[in-house]
Amino acid sequence: MRDIFDAIQKSAKRIKDAIDVKDIGYSQQENSSGETQLELDIKCDMIIEEEFSKVSSINTIASEEKEHEEVLHANGKYFIAYDPLDGSSLIDVNLSVGSIFGIYEGAFGTEKMVAACYVVYGPRVEMVFAQNKTKLYLLQAGEFEFVKEIRLGEKGKIMAPGGTQQNWEKYHKAMIDGFFAEGYRLRYSGGMVPDLHQILLKGGGLFSYPATSDKPKGKLRRLFEVFPFAFVYKTSGGEAIDGKNELMSLGHAHIHDTSPCFFGSKYEVDRVKEVYAKNA
Repeated sequence: MRDIFDAIQKSAKRIKDAIDVKDIGYSQQENSSGETQLELDIKCDMIIEEEFSKVSSINTIASEEKEHEEVLHANGKYFIAYDPLDGSSLIDVNLSVGSIFGIYEGAFGTEKMVAACYVVYGPRVEMVFAQNKTKLYLLQAGEFEFVKEIRLGEKGKIMAPGGTQQNWEKYHKAMIDGFFAEGYRLRYSGGMVPDLHQILLKGGGLFSYPATSDKPKGKLRRLFEVFPFAFVYKTSGGEAIDGKNELMSLGHAHIHDTSPCFFGSKYEVDRVKEVYAKNA
């Protein structure tokens, strides 16, 4: 696992440099979801693949930017699914973005997940790595240095509601409005990594991306985004559900399968369970 941890660090440093200097214009290519890729998306994907190709313990990789998985080392035991640059459309307005990694042993799937990691590229570059514990690292003078372990509280104050409101179910909107009536603060940038990172470091709250009328199966991808953050939040003492079910109990039929998702501290997620049990 140490060699994978090192490869992620090397990738993050190179991606930070690419963000600082790379032209962010659109390419002529589309990703698996039919979205036109930024040149920077492609560059970051290549950086991670290049660094992972040097790690003999990695068997197979799957990227959010590619349709199919790719075998790197047939004798390796780890399978890694990653989103090379989540929120890349925010780059041109200089908001934080990130990379997400789900690390599986033997095959892809929640029952095989052994670690998860994400990197935030913002005013500072920070990395969160979850295995037995959730640990925060900060990039300083070219090296990632350990800062602290992270634990979520029982209740938070932050609300990050994703999806277009006009496409929400009425009961979902009523639930979100209810949280705001309790004094929760809106903290939503449109970037999954920085929004979930803020909730994690501020001690609690709720990030939600529900099923909507235009995305009935959710928008966020299970292997690349949903499962890694579910692992991070569960390891940190938080909760992660699809409305009713634990995200870490879900399967997948295709590497690009999506799911509704709710991540947060116990108080907020218990409320989601209560509302969705009555309505969904």
